[in-house]
Amino acid sequence: MRRENQSSASQFLLPGFPIQPEQQGLLFTLFLGMYLTTVLGNLFIILLIRLDSHLHTPMYFFLSHLAFTDVSFSSVTVPEMLRNMQTKYKTIPYAGCISQTYFFIFFAALDSFLITSMAYDRYVAICHTLHYTTIMSQRVCVILVAGSWLIACVCALLHTLLLAQLSFCADHTVCHFFCDLAALLKLSCSDTSHNKLVIFTVGLTAIMLPFLCILVSYGHIGATILQVSSTQGICKALSTCGSHLSVVTLYYGTIIGLYFLPSSNNTNDNKVIASFMYTMVTPILNPFTYSLRNKDMKGALRKLLSKKTYSSN
Repeated sequence: MRRENQSSASQFLLPGFPIQPEQQGLLFTLFLGMYLTTVLGNLFIILLIRLDSHLHTPMYFFLSHLAFTDVSFSSVTVPEMLRNMQTKYKTIPYAGCISQTYFFIFFAALDSFLITSMAYDRYVAICHTLHYTTIMSQRVCVILVAGSWLIACVCALLHTLLLAQLSFCADHTVCHFFCDLAALLKLSCSDTSHNKLVIFTVGLTAIMLPFLCILVSYGHIGATILQVSSTQGICKALSTCGSHLSVVTLYYGTIIGLYFLPSSNNTNDNKVIASFMYTMVTPILNPFTYSLRNKDMKGALRKLLSKKTYSSN
């Protein structure tokens, strides 16, 4: 970036949500409550998995990493958004904006890869039940998680390195509540063709390819379930996948609705609201999805509560 452009882009303006001033206090309280619920709910899942030895299985190993990712994903954008709601000058430094973009892309990609690893785990559990412990060994689980972290890091690094080379025009208003990559590219005076090519390539790698892998996994799972003759076996197989399938629907449903199904009235305000769905609503629903719809998690919670009740007596 040229020196004069770098100084002119020392900070960006984040106007945030299209809300009226009289609604700001109420929405601040609501968003703060949602953020605290997201953090506490996902941290509780991590704690529960660590304390209960029955949950030391591949599925819950992936779930603990997903819960940590959800906490981090929300923490990248929501605290800054809440701060801007309480201040007159809704600005973010240039370095902070670039860093926020990096971590947002990183945790979004990591979320996608972890959900895909969980789908593979469910596929092995149902389609290769007898060989499950052999296939999903501790070494394989560690490789899947470490690979997810590494690929997500590379994807985010590609975007931010190219973004840091851009020059920005006089208008530094990012029409969003965080430093969204697409919104930043619209402010650039430079040629963004390489950035758009990387967005397309990384989008295929980090979003569409994992989504296709999940569809293939559930296709095999569905074919296996149809071959089960007993109703009890079918119900057991469905309960095994129910929580994960709900998370997949929430995560990819909002992303596909935002980026791949543009409507005629898809204004910037609608994009901001849709982005809020997968940056804040999806992470807050994951703890409830796994704790309320999962027998193992409910059993671990009951045991933890019974231990606390017994120790207090």
